[in-house]
Amino acid sequence: MRQFFPAFSEVSDVAGDGCPRKQRLILIKMRLAKAILILALLLGAPVFDGAARAADAAAPAGAVGETQKSPAVQEEHGVAPKAAEVGRIGGFIITNSMIATWIVAIALIIFAQIATRNIQQVPAGAQNFWEWLVEGLHNFLEGIIGHELVQRTFWFFATIFIFILFANWGGLIPGIGTIGYGVNTAHGFKVEEPWFRGVNADLNMTLAMALVFFACWIFWAFQANGLLGFLKHLFAPKGESSGPLKLLLIVVFFAVGFLEIFSILFRPISLSFRLYGNIFAGENMLESMSNLVPGLGWLLPIPFYFMELLVGVIQALVFMLLTAVFTMLIMPHDEGHEKAHH
Repeated sequence: MRQFFPAFSEVSDVAGDGCPRKQRLILIKMRLAKAILILALLLGAPVFDGAARAADAAAPAGAVGETQKSPAVQEEHGVAPKAAEVGRIGGFIITNSMIATWIVAIALIIFAQIATRNIQQVPAGAQNFWEWLVEGLHNFLEGIIGHELVQRTFWFFATIFIFILFANWGGLIPGIGTIGYGVNTAHGFKVEEPWFRGVNADLNMTLAMALVFFACWIFWAFQANGLLGFLKHLFAPKGESSGPLKLLLIVVFFAVGFLEIFSILFRPISLSFRLYGNIFAGENMLESMSNLVPGLGWLLPIPFYFMELLVGVIQALVFMLLTAVFTMLIMPHDEGHEKAHH
């Protein structure tokens, strides 16, 4: 993975070697830009699209037609749970959430370039915000997972937080989910195929990010422990014992190891559904508020927009912290002790 994501963690090493702040920020800019670009290119493919199409094909023709011709049912359910297909390139499906993903990624890359194009010793404006965001994240994570671990993994956690945060906020921009193809109904124009969809309101995107973390987690776990150390971490008994008690602990911890394996395999699912569920529920709430009272659709959602701004920050923070803690738990114990001394 490091050949695709040159480590954000080198920021700590550079700072420690006395490298000027300008060079450090240039490193941050290059690594974040590359990480976000590759995430945008690799993630968000319609993983569940094939299953959905197979289910549609297996359904009776009348049932399918009834579903397609029932705008009242769609209106009742608010935002569609599945991202809409807007085009194809060969056999590659492009959905409205993928377009929003690329827009967010490109916007972040452009902002990073602008913020760090002319580095000033006394930062101001966009450079000041960029330094505050990156350095604040670095210090925050260092206080939780320790100096050594944050050196190796900061590139991933910072990218995930920044991308999820601005993807969540980008889904609140007017026009996301409300511009597209539709039909006239008794209550006005109804958008049935929006051109844009909230990035994390698509389960494909959240699952893809969780799977990328799972791959990184496996790499970090084997890098830090080795194969034998990884197995010992899962199955070996903890603590000192002897006699029959030691034999009992061996059996108990061996069984606990299998439970831990199920827990590890379930983590990508829990991470993806937690983020998707919160963002998708927020979009449905805004949709419901905008259609609750005819003529006041522009006013009622406004208080909930501020709440969703807060939810966007919280969900980005929760995703980052959970992945960071999961990574810290698999590290050797002495690293956890080292963290406690900081």
